[in-house]
Amino acid sequence: MIKGLYTAYTGMANQMNRMDVLTNNLANSATNGFKKEGATTQSFDALYGYRIKDSSAFYLNDRLGKVRLGAKIGENYTDHSQGALRETENNTDFSIGGAGFFAIAFTNKAGESSVKYTRDGAFKLTKEGYLVTKDGDYVLNQNGATNSDFRRNNYIRLDPNLPFTVDTQGNIYQNEQPMGKIGVVDIADYNYLEHYGENMYQLVEGGRVTPADVEIYQGVLEMSNVNVVSEMVEMITVTRAYESNQKVIQTIDETIDKAVNGLGRVG
Repeated sequence: MIKGLYTAYTGMANQMNRMDVLTNNLANSATNGFKKEGATTQSFDALYGYRIKDSSAFYLNDRLGKVRLGAKIGENYTDHSQGALRETENNTDFSIGGAGFFAIAFTNKAGESSVKYTRDGAFKLTKEGYLVTKDGDYVLNQNGATNSDFRRNNYIRLDPNLPFTVDTQGNIYQNEQPMGKIGVVDIADYNYLEHYGENMYQLVEGGRVTPADVEIYQGVLEMSNVNVVSEMVEMITVTRAYESNQKVIQTIDETIDKAVNGLGRVG
């Protein structure tokens, strides 16, 4: 294999991965509580090149030096910085000020339930008075969030015919009586948090929830932390880098063509 071709190919593969991440960020720039992602690049381990069948040093294959084989796709990461807050005046919309997540009792299509985490506080109240996400998954109270307990007794249920208020600590009141507390927790190490889909996260093995030192705002939603302008500028940079690798491949291809069809021709 010609090393230049492989190096250019790995460069193109990395730029394609970066482009996929950027387009996903832009697609979710208007998604409540969305956290943008970034891509990293790693180098392949350096290898030694050797002279093959070299008899100049007691028939030992001398080292030519280190050879690097381009770049490989690294891990993606999530930027958990807080997005801007937008007032909606809807009493079932909530946002978190600080580091933390709402805990949700999520049920998949197979009927399996588990606890997921989200920054999207666009909730609604069912006819039965349960506080749920826009997809109908139940919002957990503080006990359910702290203990990762998604059983029904930890759902938040209110009187749907009465107004309610929520203070900055997440305590819910109806008729000046406490009705529960919205469950919000933080994660000890975000490296144990992975995207699940539907703007939610889940813990992987080894992850641990911790108390969250936050404030809850009623009638306010957190916007995506994606900066559209900077993402567009980054897309231009990625496109130019991709095109540069294309030109490298074209140049090498033209060189090989001349070597095979030109220099190799017998006059």
